[in-house]
Parts: sequence; C-alpha cells; structure tokens
Amino acid sequence: MDPFLVVFIISLLVASAVKDIRFNKIPNLFTYPCMAVALIYHSVVHGFDGLLFSAGGLALGIGFFIVPYLMGGMGAGDAKLMGAVGAILGPRGVFIASLLTALAGGVYALIILLANRDYTKGFIRRHATTLKTFLWTRQFIPIPAPKDEKQPKLRYGVAIALGTSFYMFLELSGYTWII
Repeated sequence: MDPFLVVFIISLLVASAVKDIRFNKIPNLFTYPCMAVALIYHSVVHGFDGLLFSAGGLALGIGFFIVPYLMGGMGAGDAKLMGAVGAILGPRGVFIASLLTALAGGVYALIILLANRDYTKGFIRRHATTLKTFLWTRQFIPIPAPKDEKQPKLRYGVAIALGTSFYMFLELSGYTWII
C-alpha cells in the first residue's frame, strides 16, 4: 500500500471519528473530497483499471451501509465514509474492512450498553415482556421506550475508524493470510 494512501486514510478516519464523537456528524467536506482524490489517484497511477478498482470499492462501501441508513440505524455520513474508505482500499479491502468494522461496532455497542446499565435493564425488560406476550398470545405488541428515557448514542464513525485501521494494520504487517 502506498504511504500516501496510508497517511491519507488514517487522517480521514481520525478526523471523521473526532467529528462524529463531538458533533454526531461526519461532514461531506471529509467524505466527498476523499472519494474524488482516491478516484483520481488510482486512475492516474493505474489507469482505467485503477478507476474501476476505486469505483468498485466506492460502490461496495456505500452499498454495505445503505440499508442500515435507509432503516434509520445509522447516518448517511457513515455510509459515505465507508464509500470513501472503499474508494481507497478497493472492493476486497472495503469488504474485509466492513466485516472488521461490524465486529468493532458490536464490541463498541456492548461497551456502551454496559456503561449505561439503567437503559440496558429497561431495554431487556421491555423486550422480554414483548417476547412473552408474543409467545402466549401470538400477537406482536412492542412496548415503546418511555419518552423521557435517554438513549445512549453509538457513534459509528468510531467503529469504521477502528475496523479499517485494524484491516490496514493486518495488511501492512503482512498478516494477510488471516484475512
């Protein structure tokens, strides 16, 4: 992997994670220019094959996170950030980085749930009651959360940064046989 791309993607990931933590938003100012730079870079260095490599990674990166975005589970900035990562890493790289990101996101979510025990207890209680109701009556009647309940926030830009960084660490350290 080219040192320019390594520094470029690490800078993008750190800046995006910090913005996501502070403002709960990953700005287009980070993602769109990164996509453009990656497409141009791969096109100049590798020609038309490089353009296809970068465009394929871009499409696959956005494609992985478009459904959770459309379902309201994450923001559009998360999907665009994964697209930018894909434009740099290509289809294979973004596929593996997405898997590692999902793993990092799961661990991150568990940590947040453990840190917010009151929310977790209420969440489990509501869903257990819904399940019992369904098993006894065969009617799915979800119990909504109280309006005043503060729901913990999952900043998925952090998970994307961790998962992608771990992929790059494995790639650069020669542990590609693991992935």
